[in-house]
Amino acid sequence: MDVKLDPRPLETHVDWTRDDVQDESAWTVELTDADKRELDHALAVAKAHSTNLLDIGLEQFPLDRLKSKIEAVERELIDGRGFVRIRTLDTAKYSDDDLTMLYWGIGIHLGDPWPQNHYGHVMGDVTDQGKALNDPTLRGNEIGQIGLDYHTDGADIIGLMCLRKAKSGGLSCVANIVAIYNELVRTRPDLVKALYDELPNDARGEQAPGHKPYYNFPVFTEHKDRLFVRFIPQYILASQKYADAPRLSPLAHEALKTVTEMARDPRYNVYMDLAPGEMQFINNYHVLHGRQEYQDDVAGGYKRHLKRLWLATRYLKERPDHFRRKVQSHWGKNISVSKIEAVGKPN
Repeated sequence: MDVKLDPRPLETHVDWTRDDVQDESAWTVELTDADKRELDHALAVAKAHSTNLLDIGLEQFPLDRLKSKIEAVERELIDGRGFVRIRTLDTAKYSDDDLTMLYWGIGIHLGDPWPQNHYGHVMGDVTDQGKALNDPTLRGNEIGQIGLDYHTDGADIIGLMCLRKAKSGGLSCVANIVAIYNELVRTRPDLVKALYDELPNDARGEQAPGHKPYYNFPVFTEHKDRLFVRFIPQYILASQKYADAPRLSPLAHEALKTVTEMARDPRYNVYMDLAPGEMQFINNYHVLHGRQEYQDDVAGGYKRHLKRLWLATRYLKERPDHFRRKVQSHWGKNISVSKIEAVGKPN
């Protein structure tokens, strides 16, 4: 989009607010007994082939009727509400490894796994990994206890599966960035235009060798009548520590603050308490996500632990150039699986 043009409303059919999604059953897909039997069979086929997730593709995780249900989830994510909860995998029946394989199998039917960091992790861990808050390489999935403000990640679809809950807190939250965008188009188009500009983002020490420690990326992009969003205000603000990074204008600062405050507004967000064995998938371009602060009790067997997938949807055919998957990305040179042992039993 030519940023000199006035921003216009986009995808108003998904302008939901909290009141529109109060009924949890509307965004929850319940796995039936038949679905679970299919998953049991697919798990057996997969494990007979390999216990390594990287060896398991669609042929090694065959689904029948459940496949059409997952395809409906993908359509809802891209063309509809933008978030779905799937429940529930039986944590008493399956080991953590089996739960992770089941989650992987469901995920690969939604999209192609994509590396989440410079280690090439295509299956990630979201748990307290003991990193200090002042670590310049810190990323949200590695830090525990504190809350995470609303943001996006780096793929089409973001998935989480709960292995363990915290002792208290840690609710997952999503916010409708499409509704926020359209409201700002009506009331503050100047802020929207400021976020169509490329803004610097801190690379958190994960840039390719020889590259700058920040990269430029717009928050809002219009493409083929769709809205695409990359909103990580913490990284944008952190970029200012680099002397050669472009300076943020006062209008850009105001725009980032305004979007953050609107995302926190209860009108635009939904909280869900993911239980062990439950999965959440979101459209990363339409839905911001975050979490509440929480408290672990490791001695008591409580340590919050989720598994994470980043997926490239096969349903979405058109993307702006800067949102296309970079198959030669240095993140993808050494594909691997993060494996941090979970603490305690499913609670």
